[in-house]
Amino acid sequence: MREPGRLRLLALIERHGSLAAAAHVLGLTPAAVTQQVTRAERDWNVPLVLRSPRGATLTAAGRLLAEHGRVIDQQMHEADARLAVLLGHLSLRLRVGAFQAAALHLLPPALTALRHRHPDADVSVEDILSEHGVDEVAAGRLDLAVIASWAPLPDPPPHLTVHPLLLDPMVVVLPDDHPLAERTPVDAPLHLDELRDESWVTIRAGHAARQQFDQAAAEAGFTPRIRFQTASYDVAQALVGTGIGVALVSRLALTRRPGTTHRELARPWLHRQLHAVTAAEASLTPLAVVFLTLLRDIAEDTATTWTVHG
Repeated sequence: MREPGRLRLLALIERHGSLAAAAHVLGLTPAAVTQQVTRAERDWNVPLVLRSPRGATLTAAGRLLAEHGRVIDQQMHEADARLAVLLGHLSLRLRVGAFQAAALHLLPPALTALRHRHPDADVSVEDILSEHGVDEVAAGRLDLAVIASWAPLPDPPPHLTVHPLLLDPMVVVLPDDHPLAERTPVDAPLHLDELRDESWVTIRAGHAARQQFDQAAAEAGFTPRIRFQTASYDVAQALVGTGIGVALVSRLALTRRPGTTHRELARPWLHRQLHAVTAAEASLTPLAVVFLTLLRDIAEDTATTWTVHG
């Protein structure tokens, strides 16, 4: 097989005047270069290199082939230079996507820490839906995505890695003058069946969070009376503040809006899992690895705060 690398070898022999010098440029031994020349001469069936005690020169056939080898060598240098520029850019680049609650509560402290460590970092943040995070990283549009799931995630593509970050429990949000709020201590959890007669503000039907809630209510022996449906935990809490009903809200998304209070939910203990998604081979974007470490630290601190304060 006539390999393009042998054309480049002939160009290097012509430029440097010896097999040893060409071997040095290529990082090979002189013996290895000699073997390549022998194979090239056998493949093309013509002498290519004339050896002498003073070095090496090319035959007419060798010089002809070396012309094409010079093009290959030039392209190699240009490729190396452009790759160096690209890697230099990628080493400072970080494109992050996150769903709303994570963008509000996990990303800011992690981004602040990253800015202090790498002030030259080229960082962009995009608000995404959790169900789009894996695809965005897989397509190369994001370096890291923070997503939430209410059920085990399917196996990611082989070139991606999913990193667990945080278990985010669901809590009951009540109007602050609700009878259950008035007679239940702040640190006392509520059982879901205590809320069977309530009007509910829920996440829209078809969403995984709603499926989790509907299943838990069925297991508790009641069909919830749903007054309002929304895609936003912020909207749900605003409506609870009007006294229209109660809601289950992720702890991370808890706003403590005026007119509301919350209680932990006793078993069945409902929650969602937060994950970070990155490329399996993150060497081209080292800031993604740094940022993942920061996110893990923030997530651990967050979970500790929930444990301490209830």
